[in-house]
Amino acid sequence: MRIDVLTVLPGLFDCFLREGVIGKALERGLVSVNVYNIRDFTTDKHRVVDDVPYGGGPGMVLKPEPIFGAYEKLSKEGPKPFVILTEPWGEKFNQEMALEFSKLPRLLIICGRYEGVDERVKKLVDREVSIGDYVLTGGELPAMVIMDAVIRLTPGVLGNRESLEADSFMDRGLMGYPNYTRPAEFKGMRVPEVLLSGHHAKIERWRKKESLKKTLKRAPELIEKLKREGKLTEEELKLLKEIEQEENIGNG
Repeated sequence: MRIDVLTVLPGLFDCFLREGVIGKALERGLVSVNVYNIRDFTTDKHRVVDDVPYGGGPGMVLKPEPIFGAYEKLSKEGPKPFVILTEPWGEKFNQEMALEFSKLPRLLIICGRYEGVDERVKKLVDREVSIGDYVLTGGELPAMVIMDAVIRLTPGVLGNRESLEADSFMDRGLMGYPNYTRPAEFKGMRVPEVLLSGHHAKIERWRKKESLKKTLKRAPELIEKLKREGKLTEEELKLLKEIEQEENIGNG
């Protein structure tokens, strides 16, 4: 996979692309990431990338010319890129979207900034994406979030295949189960006995139940949606009944 990024602050990506799982994936050639300064595609001597909005109003808007110039140049290098624009009012990014993007041969991420981009830029965009209902100073952090989620799904990036298998359970949005490590007891708090039992089937069942329990508590609407769509297994439905019975007993 190739990922290209258009930004006015390319230096923000230096550490992200150098460290951890992402850095190792790049070193091993499992994915390539190219970060481009939008200013490099300007044609004026001052390398201007923004201007005041027509009609008045606060802030500045990213100009269309350098972004179109970058797209036209980069599109000649290999397969046509799938273009993502990061902005607060885009579609909410999730694991399902990450899986979709990870199967593409090439992504081009345009990092929004200031009051946004000139609307004409959106003629190039396949998907407008947000990482949450809040406003950041720019689209660089969302771009990193998207890249992190996508790159870790690339075959060979995660050394432990079980991590990806766990993702297959999480791709419906279910929340993760609690994790523990040594020591078995700390300040009077013990690790659940089932995790110390060595009984893999019981451990797996406990983890699924805890994941469902957490999701039911924090996002009950998701559980209802999965039920309606028939995306819960028979075992998960049984576990939900157990959880509901336990909660009723606890409240009685």
